[in-house]
Amino acid sequence: MYNYQQYRHIEAPGWILGWAWAKKEVIWSMQGAEATMQGDCSKFHGDVPHCCKKDPTIVDLLPGVAYSAQSANCCRGGVLSSYVQDPLNSVASFQIVVGKAGTSNITVALPKNFTLTTPGPGYTCSPAKVVKPSLFPTPDGRRHTQALMTWNLTCTYSQFLAQRAPTCCVSLSTFYNDVIVPCQNCACACRPNISQPLLSTVPMCVDPEDVFAQSTSSANQRPGASAIIQNQAPPTLLYCSMDMCPIHIHWHVKTNYVDYWRAKVSIINRHVKNYTMWNLVVQHPNFNNLTETFSFQYKGLTSYGAINDTAMFWGIKYYNDMLLEAGDNGNVQSEILMRKDPRFTFTQGWAIPHRILFNGDECVMPPPTSYPFMPNGSIKVKTGLFLHVVLALAVVYLATVL
Repeated sequence: MYNYQQYRHIEAPGWILGWAWAKKEVIWSMQGAEATMQGDCSKFHGDVPHCCKKDPTIVDLLPGVAYSAQSANCCRGGVLSSYVQDPLNSVASFQIVVGKAGTSNITVALPKNFTLTTPGPGYTCSPAKVVKPSLFPTPDGRRHTQALMTWNLTCTYSQFLAQRAPTCCVSLSTFYNDVIVPCQNCACACRPNISQPLLSTVPMCVDPEDVFAQSTSSANQRPGASAIIQNQAPPTLLYCSMDMCPIHIHWHVKTNYVDYWRAKVSIINRHVKNYTMWNLVVQHPNFNNLTETFSFQYKGLTSYGAINDTAMFWGIKYYNDMLLEAGDNGNVQSEILMRKDPRFTFTQGWAIPHRILFNGDECVMPPPTSYPFMPNGSIKVKTGLFLHVVLALAVVYLATVL
């Protein structure tokens, strides 16, 4: 399994791969993964297959399993990194021994109805297609053996098919305006009230000031045995807010220099869970001259030919690569230094990003009419304005003394 998505990764509890056998195949044994259900193997006596189901579902093994049960690129609990963020960990593999499948490329039939969940829906898989047989080199590289048969398929993700509400929102502020533009109300969901029924699609939330409710809710959030078997995520639990978004992104236009300008981006976690391998994708017209990021790793993404207006940010390993659960430490932040583009201006919201995505999902931006604009009489921020004012004051003071 190769995750070629640039900025969407698969996080815990990990991937589930399923298919339907074309005939009466069974899985005798596996390495690097396991079937979630054995199925009815009552027809077999003596040696019993690992899985007899017509439609098996396969999950990755957890870290720390016995070496004899492992295979290459396995045993990470189903977690797959995005291709840009960590290409070495964007691959998973496992081996299966199949019975009743035939012994030649004529008698072997391709499985069908492939599914991929992570753990919810959103991926649509193509039919399997026979391709050129894989080659396996010997250790010295002078000889290759050939597979009997090789097929592949592609699974694509759609947030629309996943039927997911937005999971993040954006607030804005600038040094030239005291107004802080908050996230939109009900950007991800509307805050539940006391009279709302328990069986609601609205996520549960707790008051950030209620320590007892937080500890009780965290304990109740642990998934049960059935949820673990079905590879389901625990129920959503957030800090209460007017926008009800698990992730809050804040973009602040911080400083204006002669040839550069600086912005600060903060990611605040309101979710009662940690985010590992998080990433942030921002689209801004000045990213073609991005000079430095101070606390994040960065890579430019050229999604539209030579246009470089999109950047991907993620944490530094062992420093801030994990976004901790909601609380005092549940945030990461970095400043971004950019050389001014020829089109640079603080007017008409030019310093505000066009789009922001967190972990591959698009965040809800404030409406452009609410962007913090320049105050009246200061439509243009001229380079070096502060220096000119200081020199003028010095001249006035000198003239007074004389």
